[in-house]
Amino acid sequence: MAGVVIYTKPGCPHCAKAKSWYTSQGISFEERNAQENPQWRREMLGYSDNDPTVPVIVVDGRLKQIGWEGRG
Repeated sequence: MAGVVIYTKPGCPHCAKAKSWYTSQGISFEERNAQENPQWRREMLGYSDNDPTVPVIVVDGRLKQIGWEGRG
């Protein structure tokens, strides 16, 4: 896996802020809805050590952060 993947769930304001920040920085990403796709949820939980907090941001296959604090 290469690039940025953001695991999200519908209606999550923190997910929206993270996606907005990456977009504003011109950084492309793949959004994966971890609530509606069981495979993506398993992937997300693998990266986050079973922490269900979203967003989970993965860069080049490595966990970057869990949650959103206004920074990428």
